[in-house]
Amino acid sequence: MIAYLVPVVVLVNGLAAGVLFGTQLGGWPLLAALPADRYVHAHAFFATRYDPAMPLCLLGTLIGDAVLAVIAPDAAVRTLFIVGAVLAAATVTISLTKNVPVNKWVQTLDPDNLPDDFEANDPRWNWGAWNHRRSVLTVLALLVNCAALALLL
Repeated sequence: MIAYLVPVVVLVNGLAAGVLFGTQLGGWPLLAALPADRYVHAHAFFATRYDPAMPLCLLGTLIGDAVLAVIAPDAAVRTLFIVGAVLAAATVTISLTKNVPVNKWVQTLDPDNLPDDFEANDPRWNWGAWNHRRSVLTVLALLVNCAALALLL
């Protein structure tokens, strides 16, 4: 079972890390530079493009790492999969508590009729900081999972 599950975990973790790394390179700088109305339009557009793929990739990484931690053949590999699971769990937690609520809220806004207090409550800086954190955590999880794979070879 381990021979089949490790490549799946590395694949879904790699996809999630790639998407989040891509947001750091292009998506976030674009969102940060736009005026408020164009930001809302672009953020709402981006937010709908990653479901359901990102939740499946992140949860697949978390669950896969947890299973692999239980069935790993030795302590070093087990430890790496536990670390991968913890990093994935932190990413999922940040996503659910910090980024997804902003994504959902932004999708309800009309870019042509923003709330009067939008500038004072502009969520992008907070969203961007949390997105950076979850990007780093997901890339770290991928590195840990690749290290575990290398030990298995």
